[in-house]
Amino acid sequence: MTNQTKRQYRIRNWAQYNSALVRRGSLTLWVDAKSLDTWLNTNHAARRGRQRLYADAAILCALTLREVYHLPLRATEGLVCSLMRLLTLDLPVPHYSTLSRRARFLQLTLGSRRKQIKNLVIDSTGLKLYGEGEWRVRQHGWAKHRTWRKLHLALDADSHEVTAALITNKDVVDPRGLPRLLKQLEVPVERVLADGAYDARECYQAVYQCGARSIIPPRKGSVLWKDGYLRDRNSNLRQVENLGAEGWKRKVKYHRRSLVECAIFRFKTIFSEKLRAREVERQRTEVTIRCLALNRMTELGMPESYAM
Repeated sequence: MTNQTKRQYRIRNWAQYNSALVRRGSLTLWVDAKSLDTWLNTNHAARRGRQRLYADAAILCALTLREVYHLPLRATEGLVCSLMRLLTLDLPVPHYSTLSRRARFLQLTLGSRRKQIKNLVIDSTGLKLYGEGEWRVRQHGWAKHRTWRKLHLALDADSHEVTAALITNKDVVDPRGLPRLLKQLEVPVERVLADGAYDARECYQAVYQCGARSIIPPRKGSVLWKDGYLRDRNSNLRQVENLGAEGWKRKVKYHRRSLVECAIFRFKTIFSEKLRAREVERQRTEVTIRCLALNRMTELGMPESYAM
């Protein structure tokens, strides 16, 4: 029996992709004219207490710099101050305590640039909150205080754009996150691809209600279900029985689901696999800003690989 060698890939657009990687570190990419023009709050709505000095765009700009360059809040304030001096702008800079406070109430949405999403791929992963590191766990085991959050992601397989994100407790199972992800979408979806963990009635019902088709592999030993919104699931089960699991995956192009795993890898590699915020509201803001920054990096350019 011969050992199969791993397939090698090459990048077709290396020059363009290399330029995109360089532009990711440009400060002008993250501090644009739109943010500077709307830096101060001009919408003085009726609210109790003192009116806010800084607009949401200013807070988002500063927090984005923090996530991209892996800075603490105090260093973020110093970076923004230096940028204002270099740009010779007479604009105040938010205090680090203001950034922390406003992050709790910042309302952000991901959205999509397309009018329709053809293939939406969904998966989840864990983000460490606090506790021992991996070496400590391997050597001595984990303590009861070690915990994490679960991140649910929805990705447009054609544009590699994160269209929805959700932070939940670590005990929330994957099928409960899928309906909440679909509610965040503002554009129609044609197909929803997920792994076998999402083979649940609530997932099929949520996909059916948004008018999409479910591409979810049935679990072993599955039988036909009678509810009307499960017709995609029953069709997948019949095709698996006729073509086999591998044949069905090739037919429906199920392999595109791996793109969301690549997005999760890029998310953790570029930013971190840990959360710095300690409150759920700030954690949501932190994750959403990371997804927005990841989408902007994707817009700059993605590698076009091909098998050798």
